[in-house]
Amino acid sequence: MNADVQAEWRQKKKRPRKPMFKRDELAGWLFISPMLLGFTIFMFVPIGFAFYMSFTDWPLLGQSEFIGTANYQAIVQDPEFQQVMKNTVLFTAGLVPFNIILALGLALLLRHPLPGMGLFRTIVFVPVVTTLVVWAIVWRYMFATDFGFINSILAWFGIESQAWLYNKNLAMPVVILTSVLKNVGLNMVLFLAALQMVPKNLYEAARIDGAGSWRQFKNITLPIISPTVFLATIITIIGAMKIFAQIFVMTKGGPESSTKVIVYYIWEKAFRLFDMGYASAAAFILFFVIFAFTLIQWWLRKRWVYNED
Repeated sequence: MNADVQAEWRQKKKRPRKPMFKRDELAGWLFISPMLLGFTIFMFVPIGFAFYMSFTDWPLLGQSEFIGTANYQAIVQDPEFQQVMKNTVLFTAGLVPFNIILALGLALLLRHPLPGMGLFRTIVFVPVVTTLVVWAIVWRYMFATDFGFINSILAWFGIESQAWLYNKNLAMPVVILTSVLKNVGLNMVLFLAALQMVPKNLYEAARIDGAGSWRQFKNITLPIISPTVFLATIITIIGAMKIFAQIFVMTKGGPESSTKVIVYYIWEKAFRLFDMGYASAAAFILFFVIFAFTLIQWWLRKRWVYNED
């Protein structure tokens, strides 16, 4: 009897398995096909077409003409483009450290379960979900020269009113400040989640060894949450280099082009001057700059990012 059972088992073992994996794989492709189709139609095809446009002289309502790399050469030699790139770098350099430091400080403050902390977290995060254009309009009126809330507060203390958005030395800091307040809540939430993953026993051991708060933060907290800091830094830099709505609503790139950044420059070339080929080339230059910057950050992470696992 045992021999018959073993023979039957060997016979079943030799039978080919049903192609269950192939059916599951087909079902998976069918489930994701709407998303892939949408990405192809609304993302990859327009990007490919825009890349082709960057090699053409294409007025919005006129006939296109292939001109090779002439748009890229003209952009690199354009003094206005050089100025807007400087403004973009200045905006990024001012926003990113301020945003990261403030978000990390708020996360360290709000991680303790104190009364009212939930409400305070909500207040800090509300600007993140606020419409960007509405946020910019509100702050434009807050910094208005004649009847703005900021100048009204200064007047109470006898301080002279400032033309915040019409002074080329003040306009960019104002835009940086309002942008930080708009998005700091997102990084704060990321840091709060990362801080909750730090083992409490490490702090207890450090306190037993006599380590103060600064040494605990430097040697325990910061190394463990460094992957989150790295992620937040990349996201914030990319967002800063794509700034548009605040500039468009608050300053229109002025005064004297002191706040004109690369995305506003692209919009101006495309929808004011209707030079779609030139604007497409500028957009891909921005893409290559962001891509190169991200690769550099990815390479430098090995020097300061720990606990990647």
